[in-house]
Amino acid sequence: MYPKIYLKPGKEKPLTAHHHWVFSGAILKRDPEIIAGAIVDVCSSDHKYLGTGYFNDKTSIAVRMLSFEPTTIDGNFFWERIYRSWQYRQKLFAETDTNAFRVVFSEGDFLPGLIVDKYGSGLVLQIQTLGIDGFRNELVELLNVMLRPDFIHERSEGAARAEEGLTDINRTLWGTLPGNPVEIRENGVVFIVDVVQGQKTGFFLDQRDNRHLIRRVAKGKTVLNCFGYTAGFAVYAALGGATRTVTVDLSEPALALAQENFRRNGLDPGRHEFVREDVFQYLRHCRDKFDIIILDPPAFAKKQTNLTAAYRGYKDINLHALKCIQPGGWLLTCSCSYYIDAPQFQKILFLAAMDAGHEVQIVAKRPQPPDHPLNVFHPESEYLKSFFCKVY
Repeated sequence: MYPKIYLKPGKEKPLTAHHHWVFSGAILKRDPEIIAGAIVDVCSSDHKYLGTGYFNDKTSIAVRMLSFEPTTIDGNFFWERIYRSWQYRQKLFAETDTNAFRVVFSEGDFLPGLIVDKYGSGLVLQIQTLGIDGFRNELVELLNVMLRPDFIHERSEGAARAEEGLTDINRTLWGTLPGNPVEIRENGVVFIVDVVQGQKTGFFLDQRDNRHLIRRVAKGKTVLNCFGYTAGFAVYAALGGATRTVTVDLSEPALALAQENFRRNGLDPGRHEFVREDVFQYLRHCRDKFDIIILDPPAFAKKQTNLTAAYRGYKDINLHALKCIQPGGWLLTCSCSYYIDAPQFQKILFLAAMDAGHEVQIVAKRPQPPDHPLNVFHPESEYLKSFFCKVY
């Protein structure tokens, strides 16, 4: 149906297991008319059909698979994939006071390169790859018909797009922003989200369940919220009865939104603390002891070549955080670096605990929430590791 790419002998095994990536080194030859961004059929060296995806010769991941059976990749294809994702999310959040969640999660929802987040009555679209970039108009049209949002804003930015040969895009594609930041509700808690200039698409939706966990254990406790961004964890903790919260982040605009988030929930930000400082420096010089510490840093290992520095960074913050916890206190430590898996992250925590001289129990290992599903054929879709620990 589409121009064909042929793999080297023995390189078809990942695709027969429905993995979504074909690396450039696995390709034997391709039809001459294929250009970057084109839809292609991928075949084995003996010309057996393996699947259909989109091609880019600018990246090490040369093909990202969309289907493993002959399929026309058009608006109908995307409608079917997005509709089933949307139906699942509607049921997931039907009886919760939550109107902000991920609607489409790239390979996790079998749509590599596409992320759609719902913020209240609007959507934020993130297109990470050249192959999906060519379907922008169809996607906006079908999202408008299916979800009927007040606005669709695109936040397609960062190194991933640059590697694909794409420029950054930050603009409203449909409708009108009712004002920015946008107000959302999550488990009945109110937040304002900067969908234009905030991190990622504006908010860390993947920490929803962990924020609720902190609320449950915060009564009467002191809480240190590191890499706190707009104070999601601290707001939950304060609503749960924490006697003191400290939010540390380098971004002045984020801390301003953090204080407004306290006010939106009937909390006096003047009774809580907001520190603009590098978390590494703060922890090294901290002399206070806290009952609960949250470590939710950005990805330290965005590439395989970053691993050594990432190990060092994760160990450093966990070591110094452990030194700042009251005996019998809690540590929620997280990593969103998918190049570091859960056993590796646990080993880093072990080394930090050894150096700190503390006993540490992992009470719960908490994965990413169900609106960020793990595709069993694509283990790379599992990225968030969270350990909830008791410290003695």
